[in-house]
Amino acid sequence: MKFIRKEFDKVKHHFEKGGKWEKYFYAYEALDTFAFSPNTVNGEKGAQIRDAVDLKRLMMTVIIAMVPCLLFGIWNVGHQHFIAIGDASASFGDQIWIGIIKVMPIVIVTYAVGLGVEFIFATVRRHPVNEGFLVTGMLIPLIMPPDIPLWQVALATIFAVIIGKEAFGGTGMNVLNVALTARAFLYFAYPSDISGEVWTYFGDASPVAGFSGATPLSIGASSLTSGHNVVSSLNAFGAGWADGMYSFTNLFMGVMPGSIGETSVLMCLIGAVILIATGVGSWKIILSVFAGAYFMALGLNMIGVNEFMLMPAHYHLVIGGLAFGAVFMATDPVTASQTETGKWIYGFLIGVLTIIIRVFNPAYPEGVMLAILLMNVFAPLIDYYVVGANKKRRLKRATV
Repeated sequence: MKFIRKEFDKVKHHFEKGGKWEKYFYAYEALDTFAFSPNTVNGEKGAQIRDAVDLKRLMMTVIIAMVPCLLFGIWNVGHQHFIAIGDASASFGDQIWIGIIKVMPIVIVTYAVGLGVEFIFATVRRHPVNEGFLVTGMLIPLIMPPDIPLWQVALATIFAVIIGKEAFGGTGMNVLNVALTARAFLYFAYPSDISGEVWTYFGDASPVAGFSGATPLSIGASSLTSGHNVVSSLNAFGAGWADGMYSFTNLFMGVMPGSIGETSVLMCLIGAVILIATGVGSWKIILSVFAGAYFMALGLNMIGVNEFMLMPAHYHLVIGGLAFGAVFMATDPVTASQTETGKWIYGFLIGVLTIIIRVFNPAYPEGVMLAILLMNVFAPLIDYYVVGANKKRRLKRATV
């Protein structure tokens, strides 16, 4: 590390004011602060808050919380591949290898393209490179299906960074969740590659007879036209080529086709524990998202006029990306509500809207994406009314 520090210091004067590479100073600073802690300090006068947690460490905590989803996703991609081709003899190592060669290119492309755009904007607009994309660069691959074309990942990343963040002023100024902006772009621009069935067999391999990469949500959405009981359809569908594939227990564990990091509720909850324990994520938002989804699903059970509305409420909590969205997307400190009461309202409405979109609009069965983006827009309004109500309540107490 001393050698690297020495090399950084050796070329630093070229990037400082008057140096031949002065215009690239913020790119140099970004690499320097990524490798080492910043050497800047607060002024000596006035009240100071001393805390070892800076933005970089905050972002690294979120990435650590996503590691269980990433590792499980890598294994599950390989596991689903060998199920699809009917190879029961595949070893754990073979499954991991297939997962790595499918997942890691998506991660690499996302970071390379996203950070490239960040460095360009930092150089042109003369502002520091922020650490916000460290998290976004991991979120984008985890919400992608494993067979997504890499050029689409690159295009969506560019769109998300420019339109979702830089257009609003950069990290901390964006209104919409950047990773979900990337997914929404692909969802509407190339719907056939990101929705419906998720192909889980790769290369020259061919699927076994009767195999389909249908996700639980696509099976549920099909009940709107077929009229078949959703739970029965899930059990029958899974039993055709993998026993217990869509049982409630397995849906919770996440061993099924789907986006790379979204399938396992268990892994998402492990991430939630890390975020809550470190104070990075809001347990109020996470809990209220699940509560909103559950109670909305219960209400639909009571008035159900189709099979999707009659699906048991607890199934809605373990299918699709609800858990991943609740833990890693809804809790985004920039785009979520900031007031304590607002967090309850914000999260609850995300859960409610997720179920409404799923059940009443089969064209978009993964409702959590649109629900979070919609509530991102309304979060400032929620906080405005919460703060206003608090002011009125305090004023009333003061004048009594």
